[in-house]
Amino acid sequence: MLLPIINRCIFPLFPQSAPQKRMTLRNSSSVTEFIFVGFSEQSELRVPLFLLFLGIYVFTVVGNLGLITLIGLNSSLHTPMYFFLFNLSFVDLCYSCVFTPKMLNDFVSENIISFSGCMTQLFFFCFFVNSECYVLVAMAYDRYVAICKPLLYTVTMSPQVCALLMFSSYVAGFSGAMAHTGSMLRLSFCDSNVINHYLCEVLPLLQLSCTSTRSNGLVFSVVVGVVILTSSVSIFISYALILRSILHIPSAEGRAKAFSTCGSHVLAVALFFGSGAFTYLATSLPGSSDQSKYASVFYTNVVPMLNPLIYSLRNKDVKLALGKTLKRVLL
Repeated sequence: MLLPIINRCIFPLFPQSAPQKRMTLRNSSSVTEFIFVGFSEQSELRVPLFLLFLGIYVFTVVGNLGLITLIGLNSSLHTPMYFFLFNLSFVDLCYSCVFTPKMLNDFVSENIISFSGCMTQLFFFCFFVNSECYVLVAMAYDRYVAICKPLLYTVTMSPQVCALLMFSSYVAGFSGAMAHTGSMLRLSFCDSNVINHYLCEVLPLLQLSCTSTRSNGLVFSVVVGVVILTSSVSIFISYALILRSILHIPSAEGRAKAFSTCGSHVLAVALFFGSGAFTYLATSLPGSSDQSKYASVFYTNVVPMLNPLIYSLRNKDVKLALGKTLKRVLL
């Protein structure tokens, strides 16, 4: 059911050729660099947008790096739940660093990226985004075991199991990124080299190819379909079982405590998958290039900034560890 829907939304976006736009090469049959349109069309907004995205980026780096450091320094946070949170912050930090410095540079200088640089950015962006989906699945499974099988939690979520879950998440992310990048490298770019985006993403690049992109569309549909289907179904099943278990808790206080342990993760999942789904639904609408570009700002820039806030402001253990760490540093 899912793949035909994705195909209907995606394949119309893959023309056999694109109209000619600004070129960086003359008398050549292939493109060696791309030009980002970004947000540069509104020249009067360049400085305000630069300051806005710089603030978001600084907040993202400080927040995620701070959470990583906090978890690493405090033995009270050396538990499976915070091990997964450590990896979530690491992934958010990395994939923000993949494209944001280049995007900020494009506000103040030429917004050009080499072909190899674009493919590298595409690979790491896909790798970290796909990995984040599976990290969120591992976090949902951790909450399921903690609430539904508390007596077996220590055995079930052993260090070996946690490490295996994270290794599998990164392997799955790597596989998806290789599929996207490998299929992109088989294409020819010989007409337009202007990307109507601020980063090298699959769909804007496919619109520039002067060769058939049908096989790339199939690869995109399969990879995205598998990631969305496996992660969303796994998270849904985990929380359906969690909800059933919580409703059987006799005391209201116990139910409230159980709900509070899942609140941060549910909010993070809703923000990440909700903003990602909105972005790709916007892509399927007529004249959607600009809509998709602006919609993607939320899941590429805003969500990585919000995750440290969600897990620190809503988590007593993190706030307590932060207070202890600050006392050790300042005293």
